[in-house]
Amino acid sequence: MSDRTDLNALLGSRICHDLISPIGAIGNGVELLIMDGATKGPEIALIAESVANASARIRFFRIGFGASSADQRIGRPEVQAILADLTRGGRLSVDWSGPTDLPRHEVKIAFLLFMCLETAMAYGGRISIERSETRCVLTGTAPRMKIDPDLWEVLSNPAARFEVSAAQVHFALLPDELSRLGRSLLVEIRDGEIRLSF
Repeated sequence: MSDRTDLNALLGSRICHDLISPIGAIGNGVELLIMDGATKGPEIALIAESVANASARIRFFRIGFGASSADQRIGRPEVQAILADLTRGGRLSVDWSGPTDLPRHEVKIAFLLFMCLETAMAYGGRISIERSETRCVLTGTAPRMKIDPDLWEVLSNPAARFEVSAAQVHFALLPDELSRLGRSLLVEIRDGEIRLSF
């Protein structure tokens, strides 16, 4: 199982690596068009916004779905920038607090859990991520939640029989990622709040 998961992570890294350069080139091209004044209007604004969103998603997926070794680290400013770009103009707001430097594999799990919260918070809300010396806690709060109990059971029950879709793949990846780190996940779902800690 771990070999397959490693292969999946390498595949995720490869796809993100191959896409980030052309998306960046498109973004640079749009900036040049705007600077030259050759093109104005809602069309160019839409392209610029779409490229920025695609770039943010690729950077997020590179960490969430990509390979990470035990000694890789990532700085808090980079994590905060990725999350800020990802949620800009959207229904979700996010706040990340904790040490200035973190193991990349922990950030990977936090990003996958962020996606789980994103799935449940389709109507918007606020996500806070706090990293103490011993645990990482993600809390999602929203007036309206969209929670499928069978899907959420996948996170805590290896025997859960739920066929995840491509849009839900992060739920299926998390148990193996947590197992690799020797961590357990605590899931607390209340009215208007989901709290995830590992």
